Amino acid sequence: MKKLKSNWMVKLIGSPIVIIAIIIVLMVSFSFFFLTESEEFGPVFIQEPDDVIFPLDSDEKKVVMHCEARGNPPPTYSWYINGTEVDAEADYRYSFIDGNLIITNASEVTDYGKYQCKAENSFGTVLSRDGTLQFAYLGAFSGKARGGVSVREGQGVVLMCTPPPHSPEIIYSWVFNEFPSFVAEDSRRFISQDTGNLYISKVQPSDVGSYICLVKNTVTNARVLSPPTPLTLKTDGVMGEYEPKIEVHFPTSVLAAKGVTVRLECFALGNPVPTITWRKINGNIPKKARLRKSQAVLEIPNIQLEDSGTYECKAENPRGGTAFKGHLQVYSESEHVLTPMDSGEKLQWECKATGRPRPTYRWLRNGLPLTSQGRMEIVNGELSIHKVQQADSGMYQCVAENKYGAVYSNAELKILASAPVFIPNPIRVIATLGKDVSLECKPRASPKPRIAWKRGDRRIQPNKRIMLLRNNTLRIVNASRADEGNYVCRAENQLGSAELTAILSFVLPEAMRVELTPARVEVTVGESVVLSCKATHDTSLDVAFQWFFNQKPINFQQDGGHFEYIQTGLFLFSYFIKTCFEALMVSTIQTCPPGPPGVVIVEEITDTTATLSWTRGLDNHSPISTYNVQARSPFSLGWQTVKTDPDPVTGDMESAIAVELNPWVEYEFRVVATNAIGTGDPSAPSRAVRTKEAVPSVAPANVSGGNGRRHELVISWEPVSEEFQNGEGFGYIVAFRANGTRGWKEKMVTSADSTTYKYRDETFPPLTPFEVKVGVYNNKGDGPFSSVVVIHSAEGEPREAPSDVRAYSISSSEIRVTWKPPNPEPGRPRGYEVSYWKDMEQEESGKKQRTVKNETSMVLTGLEGNSLYRITVKAFNSIGHGPATAAVTAKTRKTPPAQPPANLIWIQEGNNVSLSWDPVKAKDNESDVIGYMVSSLPFTAVTLAHFCKYECN
Repeated sequence: MKKLKSNWMVKLIGSPIVIIAIIIVLMVSFSFFFLTESEEFGPVFIQEPDDVIFPLDSDEKKVVMHCEARGNPPPTYSWYINGTEVDAEADYRYSFIDGNLIITNASEVTDYGKYQCKAENSFGTVLSRDGTLQFAYLGAFSGKARGGVSVREGQGVVLMCTPPPHSPEIIYSWVFNEFPSFVAEDSRRFISQDTGNLYISKVQPSDVGSYICLVKNTVTNARVLSPPTPLTLKTDGVMGEYEPKIEVHFPTSVLAAKGVTVRLECFALGNPVPTITWRKINGNIPKKARLRKSQAVLEIPNIQLEDSGTYECKAENPRGGTAFKGHLQVYSESEHVLTPMDSGEKLQWECKATGRPRPTYRWLRNGLPLTSQGRMEIVNGELSIHKVQQADSGMYQCVAENKYGAVYSNAELKILASAPVFIPNPIRVIATLGKDVSLECKPRASPKPRIAWKRGDRRIQPNKRIMLLRNNTLRIVNASRADEGNYVCRAENQLGSAELTAILSFVLPEAMRVELTPARVEVTVGESVVLSCKATHDTSLDVAFQWFFNQKPINFQQDGGHFEYIQTGLFLFSYFIKTCFEALMVSTIQTCPPGPPGVVIVEEITDTTATLSWTRGLDNHSPISTYNVQARSPFSLGWQTVKTDPDPVTGDMESAIAVELNPWVEYEFRVVATNAIGTGDPSAPSRAVRTKEAVPSVAPANVSGGNGRRHELVISWEPVSEEFQNGEGFGYIVAFRANGTRGWKEKMVTSADSTTYKYRDETFPPLTPFEVKVGVYNNKGDGPFSSVVVIHSAEGEPREAPSDVRAYSISSSEIRVTWKPPNPEPGRPRGYEVSYWKDMEQEESGKKQRTVKNETSMVLTGLEGNSLYRITVKAFNSIGHGPATAAVTAKTRKTPPAQPPANLIWIQEGNNVSLSWDPVKAKDNESDVIGYMVSSLPFTAVTLAHFCKYECN
């Protein structure tokens, strides 16, 4: 959101006679009215927080929110995030340098929002305007393949980009076929910067190909590519002419901030290609406006309130026209005019602001809201203070705001004339005998008062031992008991006087002595220990005991149950249960590995190294011998030890460089300490950091190929893992050349997941040998190629039919077919397919049978008897079928007579048997009987069968 500086118009009107003299100091930009270099004044902002967009992938990983104020005395600062005060002690990620807020390891989840700086000194407090922190990032497109789009020639088409998650704005472009061949925008093609979609008003044959949406982040300059979208032409005709249809238009209601550049889009599909025109309803288009991209974009820079209105775009071609209207409304943030006035005992401030929508007002005093109560009265933007008093001094701010932003106007109210006042009064000073004592006298008064010190009724006269310093402090050198008593500081100016009483008393150096201190003890893990402390002291003084653990105060409430505090008389006991990874200054534990090291910080990152630092953990009374650096990434199986420089990392070191990392991989690091006892727990993981991009260093493996259709060269490889892609924009470079030729053909494959590339050229014959290698590239440059392999282009389907096809019947249900294979050539058969059908039927209704491997004969079974069949043979392989032979014919034999011989009579005479039967007469569709066959079964019966011309039963 645009920040506007306040305009201040100062007007001091009022009576020259006032009881309390006041001055109103208005702070305008960097000017300070009425102030000299030595004069004290409240804080005035020199620099306030700006809106910040921070790249999530920034190498710096630190966000700086700026704030600087001038004041005397110099102001102190504090910060608020979304209304909550920043606690730098509770969160190590926050730190202050002067007035600036430094955020380390900034997180979009916790740190996104509005930031406000507070500056304060003894004269008051002011709040800055808000600065918004947002984060810039660009996600990746979905890896899911996109379906193709097929349209008729002459038809309009819209190709969807569907961008990945991002912040803030992104720029869209489209790649045609191969990167970096970009789609050029003209009257026929348009890329919307609102949606990212590509619009082609009238498709031509030259538009056929593959389209890839490329998006670029305007802050980080990162870019990503979408999966390709194929565009093809339908073969069922050409699209005729049709009237325009507006596909891209601006909203019906456009809201824009004053001073920005407005961009209105309008584009239509149509045949012929439509023409776009613009106009402003009830007015003229501003002269500063510009038409871009074949008039598809109306751009209005530095927009002002008078540019509001209704705008229309119209699309026309010979078939007709259509239009779209939208209203543009301009808003502005608040701008101030502040007028302070005083008249007698009443101070009146009027705060006026302009803005659309009209702003509302609120007032702050020293950073806190003011409401109408007591002597304060607030009506709309006017603040009145009745009977102005010293307590009204401070920093005042009028805040004018509407829904688009807020601006702060600042002023300081000083009471420059007042009688002296001492706060607090009296004061007690406890000193040590023999030491120097200082008694301060700092009244609030204006003009500067005269100061005098007295003791009892006598005014103190400075000497060698008692001195009056320039700042009115009374200093007593080598104080003794005789100096004990009451001292009075009197301050007086023309408006009045006041006195401060300072009560001086002494304690002896030996008045407090520790008699019993904690002793050194050795304990076993799991046991309890009691530590005692006793002190003698002056009974007139209160004594507080405080215990420290590893130089840090013990929080007995938080650690209750582990540490326990009991005070009995003057004895202090501490009960606790030890663990291996704690050490007390009075205890010794010899049997524990080291504690975890402190937070691991990644100080510098390159493509293959990370410079790490950490703080020492507890050694648990056994010196740390070595540190082990571990890392994990999305590609590792948990935590893995990484190589370091130096190697090994000795126990006296607190930094090392992790080496041989993979570029463009996100890592977390931790450190483990080892001593003579063993290896301790690891440190907490560092923040996740990504190594920098680098040129790819790993080539694809297992490059091979073959098969495919005729005139195709099919090349395949194993894709390179994301772990080794080394950066964004990863893809493959496929290089090939026919054996014996010199130049390499190179083709870019933009998808990192691709495993195959097909090249088609009808000029080379089947099974042409090619030398092939596959390389890699990313946005940083080209990486290595694989080793060269020889791959043959596809042999294609068989090109000739088999020869010498013969077919003959071997029974009433079987026909044997034989043939000779075609001449050896590319497109070699992998088998044969025999088609057969009855003579009176269509070929499509017939049946097919395939040989096993390259056999050159086949027996067709299951046929009908006494039927004429037509038969063809064709070769096939993995690519397809070859041509079929001319059809040959063969007729199955007739079936044998269905009826058996009848009236069988047999007569036995000794060892002889005489048989007789009636002859079998064959039907027309049965074979003629040419004989009979007699078979006998011992001890049973005799059977008789006939046999015919072709077969016997």
